[in-house]
Amino acid sequence: MPRVALFVTCLVDLYRPSVGFAAVKLLERAGCTVEVPVQTCCGQPAYNSGDRADAKIIARQVVEAFDGYDYVVAPSGSCAGMLREHYPALLADDPAMFQRAQHLAKRSYELVSFLVDVMGLKTVEARYDGVVTYHDSCSGLRELGVKEQPRALLASVAGLELKELPGAEVCCGFGGTFCVKYPEISEKMAADKTADIVGTGADTLLAGDLGCLLNIAGKLTREGSSVRVRHVAEVLADMTEAVPPIGQPGGAR
Repeated sequence: MPRVALFVTCLVDLYRPSVGFAAVKLLERAGCTVEVPVQTCCGQPAYNSGDRADAKIIARQVVEAFDGYDYVVAPSGSCAGMLREHYPALLADDPAMFQRAQHLAKRSYELVSFLVDVMGLKTVEARYDGVVTYHDSCSGLRELGVKEQPRALLASVAGLELKELPGAEVCCGFGGTFCVKYPEISEKMAADKTADIVGTGADTLLAGDLGCLLNIAGKLTREGSSVRVRHVAEVLADMTEAVPPIGQPGGAR
């Protein structure tokens, strides 16, 4: 039975803990023993802002905290991509830590890709009555190759109909600090994304990164749209009755 450490992520911890509980449920159902080490941020905000010094400090803390597990899994392509693709280069000036970062990178996965590609999961026991569309987050798609895995599992959800989103691979405009540095560009990108979402006729938008979901849900809410927004893990874990959609009363905004 694989011993898996869950990297919860800052956004899940602060805004949408239900995603973390859904991740645990899915991993345990797949046959994993799940633990949640004491943890902090992956360091991506500092890294993307050019603050390599603080990013290195955070990376070392993460490497220490997640040592000894068979796998490290995050319900976020963005955070998993940071651990897997950027930690070794970030810590390359420290030979001992570099080796440990490489070891961590090889064991780190985005949640749904781990379930499908490592655990061989083909179906889930879940029901969601609705028409959904799916947004592919930039980091998960481009850094980790997460594309078909969520669609494969969603195909097994009873009552769910998937309508592909035009421009599903196009950025939603969040991009972490990008939306703060370039608000006008981000706003236009978000508007284009929500127009495509509404155009599908779907009643629900799903994605695997909470940053994207918060950004898109905020724009849909301001536009007065009735489209519900959820993390894909909540649907796959059959936990949609437990918490309102993102952007609605009781859900994260």
